[in-house]
Amino acid sequence: MKPARHPVARRTSRVEGRPRPASAALATRTSSLDRSLRRVRLFLCDVDGILTNATVVMGAGVEYKVFNVQDGLGLRLLQRCGIKVGWISARPSPATQQRADDLKIDFLHQSAGPKVAAVEDILAKAGATWAEVCYMGDDIVDLGVLKRAGVAVTVANAIPEAKAIAHFVTTAEGGRGAVREVVHLILKAQSHWDRLVNEHLA
Repeated sequence: MKPARHPVARRTSRVEGRPRPASAALATRTSSLDRSLRRVRLFLCDVDGILTNATVVMGAGVEYKVFNVQDGLGLRLLQRCGIKVGWISARPSPATQQRADDLKIDFLHQSAGPKVAAVEDILAKAGATWAEVCYMGDDIVDLGVLKRAGVAVTVANAIPEAKAIAHFVTTAEGGRGAVREVVHLILKAQSHWDRLVNEHLA
């Protein structure tokens, strides 16, 4: 069963006639999220508004985007731990292709059309299921995928409808370390983080 989608914590709940602190509800929600994160085998995300702050600079036939380096390293760490990474964008861009090549992204889909179909194609190639997907999206074109993903994540500046569907909303805004925030959650839930830290301390 999927965890409740971004429920609103109440101040108290009743167990055997006694009020229970909101912290108990938060702990239950966190535990449910951790269980889902442990199943993740495929990390997928939107590009504009997730990997970038949604700004595109254009001029003289050239397009520029700003990507967060910490996000990029986080994606490489996921790959080192056996988690495949894919980007899905409805807006084809040479800048996106260049960054995907730089990071050796496993799957890149850039074309207009329903993102659900794009994800299903990637699932078939990766041999994964929806329950094993963590997806990050922030806008109306992402809602169908967020609704189906085992772990649905959006960013602090996403549209309200995305936040309502998401299991988790990042503290960071898109393009400002939000992806890295989720990478930490996955690596810690799957007991990879401490090993990676120790490797880099050697």
